[in-house]
Amino acid sequence: MPSRLPPDVRRRLEPIRLLVLDVDGVLTDGVLLYTERGEEVKAFNVRDGLGVRMLQRCGIAVAVITGRSAAAVRTRCSDLGLDAEDVVLGSRDKVADLEAITTRLGLVEHEVAAMGDDLPDLSLLTRVGFAACPADAAPEVAAVCDLVCGNPGGRGAVREVAELILKAGGRWSELVDAFAGPHRESR
Repeated sequence: MPSRLPPDVRRRLEPIRLLVLDVDGVLTDGVLLYTERGEEVKAFNVRDGLGVRMLQRCGIAVAVITGRSAAAVRTRCSDLGLDAEDVVLGSRDKVADLEAITTRLGLVEHEVAAMGDDLPDLSLLTRVGFAACPADAAPEVAAVCDLVCGNPGGRGAVREVAELILKAGGRWSELVDAFAGPHRESR
């Protein structure tokens, strides 16, 4: 990922106050696994999770809007500290769900970024200030996005977007320094 953002990308990312994520194909690789008892199992990337936590630490809200409903998603969102009101499972109208969240948070279109990977995400992606998708998104989705990540869904694409938002807002170096802890003198 480039350390310097192109001016047009930086300009679109600076006002972002909310990142909205799809789940299957974005937070996961899109593979659906079921146990013998019919329970759905999902794998999440820890680096994507840290990206979500870093956004929250800097005051940027994160929401999930997904058409599927799985206990694993609810558990992961809870683990990440997402506000239950910002997690919509089983969505039948992603745009209406987005409008409900942005209204509650007092945000407008240009303050919202979204990430999706397939056709059900198109309506959402075309109504936000910054749209992104994983490297393996459907071509129709990639065509409407401001950014096609270098990583596929479930493999660090969310982290890429989180880093870009934080870099555009001038918060990335501060976070890196916080994780590095007190600097030692050279020996």
